[in-house]
Amino acid sequence: MMIFKRGLSTMASLKKAGKVVCIGRNYADHITELNSARPKQPFFFLKPTSSILTPGQGPVIRPRGIDLHYEVELALILGKQVRDLNSNDLKGALDSIESYALSIDMTARNVQNEAKKKGLPWSIAKGFDTFLPMSNIIQKSAIPDPHNIELYLTVNDKVQQNDSTELMLFNIPQILGDISRVMTLEPGDIVLTGTPKGVGPVVPGDVMRAGIRVNGKELEDAKIEVKVEESTSSYVYKET
Repeated sequence: MMIFKRGLSTMASLKKAGKVVCIGRNYADHITELNSARPKQPFFFLKPTSSILTPGQGPVIRPRGIDLHYEVELALILGKQVRDLNSNDLKGALDSIESYALSIDMTARNVQNEAKKKGLPWSIAKGFDTFLPMSNIIQKSAIPDPHNIELYLTVNDKVQQNDSTELMLFNIPQILGDISRVMTLEPGDIVLTGTPKGVGPVVPGDVMRAGIRVNGKELEDAKIEVKVEESTSSYVYKET
């Protein structure tokens, strides 16, 4: 537990992260299923830290009028400042990571599709409260090679996503290198590394479960279980 005593990676600290940076289109089959263009370099966007849902904080809230989709992703939690990292520097990239977590990048797909069609920002599609369920902190030693783990997600116990991070188009040094040439990454910042194929909708009453397997073995700290409920807020999606 020594990793926690240094103070950065705790569940309470996640919501105090300076930023959450998300890599888009980092698995070829996911690009195909959404009929998107394959990027020539890592492509990223931001999610607000207010969207983070820590274990036991559920449910995920579906705003009214929203086509809500799940996207399971490995999250990197930075332990040091990263600026202008060389994209080939594997050691430098891994040394900058203090710990890991599993996350579900919830997406208002109909809002995102409208934004893509009209050239508008994606912030609403990604930014609602509860739109980033996260697992407990995963100690770095539990994932010796983040490029060779299995991510999975089920909805009502039916497997929807189940793929290896070996399939990432851009590896972690490339991801951190490209981000850090645009914006400095600070200790505590969170980077989501992209989602494999199998994304799809959830509705109120559904239960999502997600996890990580390393060499076929389940990581207890990576487990997520969260229910979906309908929003009671005044927000209703309307075309922009």
